[in-house]
Amino acid sequence: MRCHIASALLFTFSLLTSSAHATDNILTDAEMKAGWQLLFNGNDLSGWKTSNGKPIQTKVEEGSIVPYKSGGYLVINEKQFGDFVLKCDVMWLDERCNSGIFLRVEDPKNPVHTGFEIQVMAGDKTGKHEMGAIYDLVTTSKNAGKATGEWNSFEIRCHGPNISVTLNGSKVSEINADEFSEPGVCPDGEKHKFKLKKEPRAVKDFARKGFLGFQDHGHKVWYKNVKLLELKK
Repeated sequence: MRCHIASALLFTFSLLTSSAHATDNILTDAEMKAGWQLLFNGNDLSGWKTSNGKPIQTKVEEGSIVPYKSGGYLVINEKQFGDFVLKCDVMWLDERCNSGIFLRVEDPKNPVHTGFEIQVMAGDKTGKHEMGAIYDLVTTSKNAGKATGEWNSFEIRCHGPNISVTLNGSKVSEINADEFSEPGVCPDGEKHKFKLKKEPRAVKDFARKGFLGFQDHGHKVWYKNVKLLELKK
């Protein structure tokens, strides 16, 4: 049994280290010139905190943020952002993986109902709760996620009411929040989960500026190369 555990740990470590590159968690000359910000330095969690205000209990692993057992529902950046392009890479080793990238969170203590979530999940299905979906709001056009153990690259654009998600080079979901004008209901007629003070809310009323972060949903997930470009209105 000990031999099997040791082998599994060694395999996990080799996957992480073999995919680590000298170019991880740094800005290219072109990115610096364009005004990109590096939100995570790959060495420590400076500029990050848990969504409940408690100290982050996890450390950086192989140049990655690991929200699992961090002490909060989210590990969030201390700054708030409105219109931007966010890039990050994500990988998991458990086929049951479930996590999320949260955007424009108005209330960090209630992120599920006051922000947008981009689904991070293993599997090959499409839907409102599958990889790359803008959670519970729109169905993905395709599942562009890679296999367990491989890095996935996200590019998420938020500009005014418009949010789009590009996964591994393919646009997989997008919405115009202004079209979600009816409380508790999507434009396709299906109900969504979002409420405020226990009452259904209209997605068009979501804040256009807020916190961003990564979710601990019970599975270990690694995030790196977290970069952001603020957009002019």
